[in-house]
Amino acid sequence: MTETGQSILVLGAGELGFAVLRNLARVAKRAPGSTISVLLRGLTINTQAPEKKAEIDELLGLGIHMVAADLVNDSIEQLAEVFARFDTVIGCAGMVAGRETPMKLAKAALQSGVKRYFPWQFGVDFEVIGRGSPQDLFDAQLDVRELLRAQDQTEWVIISTGMFTSFLFEPVFEVVDFDNNTVNALGSLENSVTLTTPEDIGALTAEIVFFEPRFRNEIVYLSGDTLSYGQIAGILERALGRPFKSNVWTVPYLMDELKKDPTHHIKKYRAVFAQGRGVAWPKAGTFNERQSIAVTTAEQWAQQHLAKA
Repeated sequence: MTETGQSILVLGAGELGFAVLRNLARVAKRAPGSTISVLLRGLTINTQAPEKKAEIDELLGLGIHMVAADLVNDSIEQLAEVFARFDTVIGCAGMVAGRETPMKLAKAALQSGVKRYFPWQFGVDFEVIGRGSPQDLFDAQLDVRELLRAQDQTEWVIISTGMFTSFLFEPVFEVVDFDNNTVNALGSLENSVTLTTPEDIGALTAEIVFFEPRFRNEIVYLSGDTLSYGQIAGILERALGRPFKSNVWTVPYLMDELKKDPTHHIKKYRAVFAQGRGVAWPKAGTFNERQSIAVTTAEQWAQQHLAKA
């Protein structure tokens, strides 16, 4: 691979953004003349809060430049002016700022004339899921895809990663009930889910950004692991050394639960994953498999994090 220098702006430095920034700083050394910057609010850049200050100091130590702007409160025009200074903009701010933010950022990217834009789409395959799914936020992501496809000035790359590996095991998701040693399969035991850790997404995103031949106007798939709900109990048994049983939460049951509590985000996600469309793809054929890049499996993650806990 012969990589060329580029100026890159990452939007946000949360769990995923930080992993992307660390790895971009590492991979950029292979492409002389590259610069990495991160867009953060001025208050964050100048924070005196010890934990956040340590993160800012680490980023500065990696040679990453700070750019002060506000994704929520700045206008599309103001953000476009900032984005215009860079070759590549990578969205890592998530949807914490609300449903409208992904479209606002995409419009700012197109208005800026930036050469290449990676929208915040690190997740499932929204087109396979389709419009009108139980998780209404996904329609906003489809709107962004349509906007990007309808123009030819700015190249775009979407990275589909599946669910963050850790989220599958989060008590709030309730797929794994540690108290009752039960796995609640979404839809059926045969349904599958693709999982990738933020650390792996960061490493693979950095490779994709600098990859030659350059990715243009396409979706790149990653997978740390793709497994069925029926396999999860075995992973937990091996990691924790105690038996786990499996239970199935059917689509009608989960849709009924959502009807009782229609604004509950977790219930929306559970209903989508139970439908089994666009939330899993074979590991074979993914970018990491084609490039023989080692990634963390669900079992490795469980051994590393759950066994210790």
